[in-house]
Amino acid sequence: MTTAPMPNGPRRDGPSSESYGREGYGRDGYGRDGYASNGYPPGATRPGRPRPTRPQVDAGKLWPGGLATAVVAGLVALVGVLVCRWLFGIPLLAPKSDGAYGDVHTTALVLVAAAAALVATALAHLLLLSTPRPLTFFSWIIGLATVLAVLLPFSTSAPLTAKVATAVVDLVLGVAIGSLISGVAARSVRIPPGVGPGYLGGNSMYDERRSELS
Repeated sequence: MTTAPMPNGPRRDGPSSESYGREGYGRDGYGRDGYASNGYPPGATRPGRPRPTRPQVDAGKLWPGGLATAVVAGLVALVGVLVCRWLFGIPLLAPKSDGAYGDVHTTALVLVAAAAALVATALAHLLLLSTPRPLTFFSWIIGLATVLAVLLPFSTSAPLTAKVATAVVDLVLGVAIGSLISGVAARSVRIPPGVGPGYLGGNSMYDERRSELS
């Protein structure tokens, strides 16, 4: 019995002798030379993007929270004026004859309260980007500004009851703005792994944000 002679050289429709034995040959995503289609040997992976070493601020969460805080601050100022003037009969910001709402000074207080919330949001954003323990610095700044706002009415010639009422309204505004912006800021930061605990200033939300990138 005779057999047909084998053609010289490897068949064109099959693998060459050089490709046999190479790890990865014949798998999906690998070429004839046994290397992955991404240019790396089998088992190797393409280097990923380096992880950030500094916390990242999500402005898409921070600023909507700041706008909501501005609305709350304006309403707090308005309710404070109405309670003082209508419920207790205190001539806050205007004489009693101007009614429960008062005059243009009430509108100015509402707008100033809303603007203060936006300024506090910008301050929190700046501190988150540039300082360690940003919420600690933020709490101190807002706390001292609140103390100043509480003391300022006592330097005027208004009646004592109006001074006390204004100081109470300013105190509630400061607490509301500080607490709301602090909470929003803590939830707007992504803490990369490896950053030491307490970066935000000992806020309890630190571990929640850190765990998202672990």
